[in-house]
Amino acid sequence: MIALSLAEIAEIVGGQTHDIPDQAATVSGPVVIDSRKVTPGCLFVAFAGERADGHDYAERAVEAGAALVLATRPVGVPAIVVDDVVAALGALSRAVVARLGATVVALTGSAGKTSTKDLIAQLLERKGPTVYPEGNLNNEIGLPLTALRATDETQHLVLEMGARYIGDIRYLTGLVPPRIGLVLNVGSAHIGEFGGKEQIAQAKGEMVESLPEDGVAVLNADDPLVRAMASRTKARVVLFGEGADADVRGENVHLTDDGRPAFRLHTPTGCSDVTMRLYGEHHVSNALAAAAVAHELGLSADEIAEALSDAGTLSRWRMEVTERPDGVTFVNDAYNANPESMKAALRALAAMGKGRRTWAVLGLMAELGGASLAEHDAVGRLAVRLNVSKLVAVGGREASWLQLGAYNEGSWGEESVHVSDAQAAVDLLRRELRPGDVVLVKASRSVGLEQVVTALLENATEGEVAGR
Repeated sequence: MIALSLAEIAEIVGGQTHDIPDQAATVSGPVVIDSRKVTPGCLFVAFAGERADGHDYAERAVEAGAALVLATRPVGVPAIVVDDVVAALGALSRAVVARLGATVVALTGSAGKTSTKDLIAQLLERKGPTVYPEGNLNNEIGLPLTALRATDETQHLVLEMGARYIGDIRYLTGLVPPRIGLVLNVGSAHIGEFGGKEQIAQAKGEMVESLPEDGVAVLNADDPLVRAMASRTKARVVLFGEGADADVRGENVHLTDDGRPAFRLHTPTGCSDVTMRLYGEHHVSNALAAAAVAHELGLSADEIAEALSDAGTLSRWRMEVTERPDGVTFVNDAYNANPESMKAALRALAAMGKGRRTWAVLGLMAELGGASLAEHDAVGRLAVRLNVSKLVAVGGREASWLQLGAYNEGSWGEESVHVSDAQAAVDLLRRELRPGDVVLVKASRSVGLEQVVTALLENATEGEVAGR
């Protein structure tokens, strides 16, 4: 964060100072919410959570070097006390970013946000210092924490914005107004909360409504609900996709023999070939979105293609590919799941596993409301249509619907199975995996299916497992 005096911070957040001997002292370090991550000069924000209350760790944070605590009550150490810590954190991020000269890029969408954010970051870092979220910090707490990592040297600030309700993105863009706003897609994630895709589109479109007249709205030309958002913005519109009228488009899209996407990138100023290190054709749309943003910020087609071809996965458990010494390949995509990302991962598994035995170890997709049965059934059916060798549905009732879909599509026994939990899946795989198999693991975050991959790799000696 840029250096601010304690008095300046108190004025920005509208708080009262307590136990501060020197109002001219400064916060010169990052903003943290975990006392274990305190560094000298940082600001420690005390949240009262369900499991722990940060106020109880305020003294420890100051002893470790924190210059100040932001809290809702006096804590016996230098603190600014406010009524609402979340609102104060947002106000601080808004004020800090307003003082910077960085270009703010914000993105949203039902699927692919974090992967696309990682691609954009790797592209823009070629132009100058870039700050972007760690993982998927995309809510009213995570977004300010990311923004407050920016310094005077930051040229690009990339922000991921999630939404569970209409108004969420409007609130986030009010905290840190973007100049470039990207909408990836409108899918079924959180459809249980929203009630339908039209409502999801209404929420995601708040991104482009926030843009200034001299801003840029980057929209997916291949998604009709996203493309229609062009009418909701004063900003200039740039389209990306595979259609002929997209400003940034991909042609000759195909997968390499090992399942990596390749295509010819077309931009308004040139063309170049891309072969990605990531797995799965769904990354093409993510890459084109990132390319459109990068083109707007001055990268040439050749620079974009080179960066996309070099780009890797920055966030854990998102199509994270690891090969065991015996040749079993694990695709750990266990961070989260919705119908669109689940289907994309299955298609990637099918492409990667040509000529090999493939396993889809899948758990529930949460927050689908009344669409849950149909969506789980459809994923199970798709696994059969893609000739996945074995579907392992893990968990309770919703997971059983995956197996039911496979059964109804024609998998009547050996090709699909329903097990109770992650340990049961581990036991099954330990018995039945053979060298050369490819295993996809994916479910909503609450299921914790990354434990399956961890358990099946734990016996590998150091240096034997080669991440790809």
